[in-house]
Amino acid sequence: MSDGGLTVEQPIESVEELSREAEGLKVKLEEERQKLNDVPLTTVAARLEPLPPLNIKPRRVLKGHQGKVLCSDWCNDKRHLVSSSQDGKMIIWDGFTTNKEHAVTMPTTWVMACAYAPTGTMVACGGLDNKVTVYPLSFDEDVTQKKKAVGTHTSYMSCCTFPYSDQQILTGSGDSTCALWDVESGLMLQSFHGHQGDVMALNLAPSETGNTFVSGGCDKMALIWDMRTGQCVQSFEGHESDINSVKFYPSGDAIATGSDDATCRLFDLRADREIAIYTKESIIFGVNAIDFSVSGRLLFAGYNDYTVNVWDTLKCQRLTILYGHENRVSCLKMSPDGTSISTGSWDFTLRIWA
Repeated sequence: MSDGGLTVEQPIESVEELSREAEGLKVKLEEERQKLNDVPLTTVAARLEPLPPLNIKPRRVLKGHQGKVLCSDWCNDKRHLVSSSQDGKMIIWDGFTTNKEHAVTMPTTWVMACAYAPTGTMVACGGLDNKVTVYPLSFDEDVTQKKKAVGTHTSYMSCCTFPYSDQQILTGSGDSTCALWDVESGLMLQSFHGHQGDVMALNLAPSETGNTFVSGGCDKMALIWDMRTGQCVQSFEGHESDINSVKFYPSGDAIATGSDDATCRLFDLRADREIAIYTKESIIFGVNAIDFSVSGRLLFAGYNDYTVNVWDTLKCQRLTILYGHENRVSCLKMSPDGTSISTGSWDFTLRIWA
């Protein structure tokens, strides 16, 4: 019997030892991180010339939704946009003429996610129906005739994007997972488990060979994933509330996040830590959407106080505020060529600024 008693005790000891060892390793990791933390980004950036004044004005207003605009995306032709709304509609716009080229009614309201395929020949969307549905775009027949349900989550779909080709689609969901789907067969190719709360946003690494993407969620974490293995390869904490938007820096070496805690932050992948925070005492409203200029020097952020703030990414200073929307800014996207940005709002409109 005494033998049996021993074997029971050992695991308890080893668990304690292991957790002590884990704590020790955490301390060592933090020490190594601090060694890399030699000089703040703002100090380095102080040597840079200040940017000239920006002259960004509203150039177009896209009106047609009967509900809050929840998501939008540019087509690679730099001209067309897709937007989705609380009214259950998805609209394809010509950003030059402001004409609506397609208007598709969804099976549900709250279409929270929409994305243009890289070729511009189809769009994907989803929301409270828990599904991601793909619509090939053609003027010959009704767009809804050819629609195809690709994948299903166990909770709402919050975000989606096509990773580098029309063949696959990547989704994030309120079931706290991301998933990669094959558009043709509808099969799930990979699932990504690691978030402890709803996934709110995702963004692909700029290089097509990277095979990585970042996701942000209601667990206040931003996670970097390997698309091939489904493994989380890096995680970043620091926000004090839900992360609503994530974006890779154009070089692929850093990610920016926007959160309900009224801050945006910049995390460096190589230093494995937060290197900048974009905040002012006067800013008390959450950030819903962020994007970089093509160079990465400007960070655009859409807030719940109806404004878009433009930040100097390196100096961490606010350069200007874009006024125009009459309700919270829900989505914000830089056009593929970097000449303009589109914003969507709960005021039922989209605006194009340049």
